[in-house]
Amino acid sequence: MVALEPKERIPQLMSGEVDIVCDASSFTWERDRAIDFSFSYGSTGTRLLTKRGNKYWDPQSLVGVRIGALAQTTNEQAIRRVQPKAEIVLLKDRAEGFTALREGKIDAFASDGILLESWLQKAPDRQNWQVVGDYSLEGIACMLAENNSQFLNTVNYSLVEFMQGLLDQKPEYVAIFDRWFGPQGALPLTKDLQEIMIDNIQLLIDFKERIVN
Repeated sequence: MVALEPKERIPQLMSGEVDIVCDASSFTWERDRAIDFSFSYGSTGTRLLTKRGNKYWDPQSLVGVRIGALAQTTNEQAIRRVQPKAEIVLLKDRAEGFTALREGKIDAFASDGILLESWLQKAPDRQNWQVVGDYSLEGIACMLAENNSQFLNTVNYSLVEFMQGLLDQKPEYVAIFDRWFGPQGALPLTKDLQEIMIDNIQLLIDFKERIVN
């Protein structure tokens, strides 16, 4: 496992320092010019982490608001697109973003909703914070170096096999899902949110040939 900052992902794939990046990597046509994307395994979108209390986070209310974001991410682009008059504060990593928010240097921190929810679940004072807004919807996938079709096929097959196994309620695949999203998982989801995720997985693989083991 290699820890990378968002800005390092594509350069290190292109240089061969890493073989695959599997995080909340959103598909964009610009990125696709430099690297290849796997089959999409989920979706997320840009949301904001902020202090609890303010109920209004529509694009118009973001005028002049100090919003932290990681440079060269779709989160930065989404906020600039929905409200060009927001004050974007670029940060080097998510840890710096959370710290800046706690210290009052920014009013909100923009990131993928699922990552913000994960932070919120682990925060000792989570009752003081909220995740708000929906500023983009993006498919997420693994990123690989270009022109390695054999490796890409293996990755795609593995992802579809897992999703199909989960839908078929095979114990080994359900156990993996629960390790991340079950009651004791890294990001526990409510039953309703789990069902939404399962429905999304079903939509993703509906047009793929069924894998027969």
